[in-house]
Amino acid sequence: MTDDMTIELDGERYVVRRDGDGLQVGRRVDGDVAWLDTVDESLLTGPALAALERDDGEDEALRTALRGIVQAENRRGG
Repeated sequence: MTDDMTIELDGERYVVRRDGDGLQVGRRVDGDVAWLDTVDESLLTGPALAALERDDGEDEALRTALRGIVQAENRRGG
């Protein structure tokens, strides 16, 4: 994965980027990014990690992982 990747998901635009062994996830609003969480990459499935390597924001495994991260953040009240 190179730099930031923007993924549109359920009408929202999210940004993902690697940060060491973590994956930072943020929400893009009016050109700015509000960072939500950093998730340990070891929690992602192999197919989701492979999609990151390919910069494939359309891959369903990556999109499923992102949905889970966003849902967990919403439950925490983020």
